[in-house]
Amino acid sequence: MSNEKKMFDGGKVIAGLIVFVILATFPFWYNHGKAAPIPEPKLTEKAKTEKVCILKKELMKSEHMQILNDWRNTVVRNTNRIYETPEGKRYDMSLSNTCLDCHSNKADFCDKCHNYVAVSPYCWDCHIEKPKETKE
Repeated sequence: MSNEKKMFDGGKVIAGLIVFVILATFPFWYNHGKAAPIPEPKLTEKAKTEKVCILKKELMKSEHMQILNDWRNTVVRNTNRIYETPEGKRYDMSLSNTCLDCHSNKADFCDKCHNYVAVSPYCWDCHIEKPKETKE
């Protein structure tokens, strides 16, 4: 009789494992193939005209937050406001006046990707969305 009980309990264990595996993997197979496409930021006409950012597109996509952090630290701690590219071109280290001068469409350029990867950068806590006008 104890052998029959052991086999009966084995069936419950197997059934329980099958139910667990189905429930644990449900989000993966249910959403398979339904991922949203990676958004492509829209450039403004000025950015299209310039045809070049401070660094190559691939590097800007992957490293822009580190670059902005480095700029912030350099400006605040060293009072150096000029960034020189490896090609020798010089830019003002300013999110508002340099980056947003070409990429002024925050909703189509910044927000699309940040929303896709579910990050909330704190840049906008201090910086305005439209670039400041400079007197020349």
